[in-house]
Amino acid sequence: MHDDGMAGGRAARRQGLHEDVAAIVIGLAAVLLALAVTWAARPAEDAASREGYPKGWPTPLAATVGTPGSWTDRPLASFTDSSGRLALGPILGGMGWVVLVGGLGAVLTGSSLRRFLPGGLVLAALACLALVLTGQKQVKDYHVEYPLWALAMGLLVGNLAGVPRWFAPALVGEFFIKTGLVIFGAEVLVSRLVALGPPGLMTAGIVTPIVLVTTYLFGVHVLRIPSRSLCMTLSADMSVCGVSAAIATGAACRAKKEEISLTIGLSLFFTVIMMVAMPPVIRQAGIDPIVGGAWIGGTIDATGAVIAAGESIGKEAGEVAATVKMIQNSMIGFIAFAVAAYWAGWIDRDPTAPRGTLASEAWRRFPRFILGFLATSLLCSGLHVLGVAEALWVEGATAGFTAKLRGWLFCTGFVCMGLQTNFRALAPVLASGRPALLYVAGQCLNLTLTLAMASLTFGWLFRAAVER
Repeated sequence: MHDDGMAGGRAARRQGLHEDVAAIVIGLAAVLLALAVTWAARPAEDAASREGYPKGWPTPLAATVGTPGSWTDRPLASFTDSSGRLALGPILGGMGWVVLVGGLGAVLTGSSLRRFLPGGLVLAALACLALVLTGQKQVKDYHVEYPLWALAMGLLVGNLAGVPRWFAPALVGEFFIKTGLVIFGAEVLVSRLVALGPPGLMTAGIVTPIVLVTTYLFGVHVLRIPSRSLCMTLSADMSVCGVSAAIATGAACRAKKEEISLTIGLSLFFTVIMMVAMPPVIRQAGIDPIVGGAWIGGTIDATGAVIAAGESIGKEAGEVAATVKMIQNSMIGFIAFAVAAYWAGWIDRDPTAPRGTLASEAWRRFPRFILGFLATSLLCSGLHVLGVAEALWVEGATAGFTAKLRGWLFCTGFVCMGLQTNFRALAPVLASGRPALLYVAGQCLNLTLTLAMASLTFGWLFRAAVER
């Protein structure tokens, strides 16, 4: 009895917060830290001067996190500054933040910090290596983003060499990505979403759910892909906002790690193709640059690729493209809850369960970290509209620190997902070709409907308002 009591006490001490709650706590703390430090170091003069601070107020935290630089034929050049001097501080700082966030997550969730640390250090080094590969000049020119390198590296290591037992406790990829998404909410500002008015909201808000539902049904009933969760994750990734939507909807429909990895790989592959192909198509077809920017924003998945493709046809087109994509980003929470409700009510519903439990079951399935995403978005949006100085405060904190930290966490999470993905389990699905066919078919529908809606709203109905 005494031994049982001791064991029970140890088990109780090991209990901690749910992973989603821990992600919210740490993500919100990171945003609040960035705001507090940036405010404490605010400029003494001309604090409301956008000309003086075009990227927002400088924050001291910027020196604590950075990414490897660009290089052509010498990878070690990524660790030097523009003058050729070694600049390891911010990069080591980024790795340190990864270990710190992962360690805090282990403590809050009741896991062993001692068991996490060895693998966490290796994980941070692998994330750094993925960022180094991303910085290669030719790779950078084609905007092949770090998620692809991180996933590929994890897949190679995990499937060829295997994952040692001591490394396993550090493989908390979903936690890193969830925390990164909570921090990402600080960059989704409501004032920017409504800047385009009805045309932007209609282009993103009407087309996105139509494409998502149609693509999902096509995958399930026409292509007959056995996994409904794969169909949903692919459909959300392609129609909403890429990787972020895949993670959120994958959590809502309980998708396997292999399915999320496959989805992200397909998404990044087609993102590169569309980023290169769409601008010349827009120019050759004589499509209005504003309409073309909205078309790009509503169809290309990755935000970085959206901005690059949009700005290649004009500054205004780049701004429109980025804003339309940001509107889609803001829909993550609503889409995730709708998927959770659908899965609870129609896919995994227990016929023996009492009636009236759909809402509670949907809430149980709903990925709670989305609440943190919404909280940081509303917090920073509220501060951003108070005045020019407050807007520069928020922009400096996000551009100087939280956006960089979020990038490190995402990269680390994708390395984990690659390490945990069993390629042999994906082989039959890949061999069938149906997931790729589903993505292509859905994207063709997305391209058609988005161009039609952008032409209607940006090119005709609200043209005068857009030009003002």
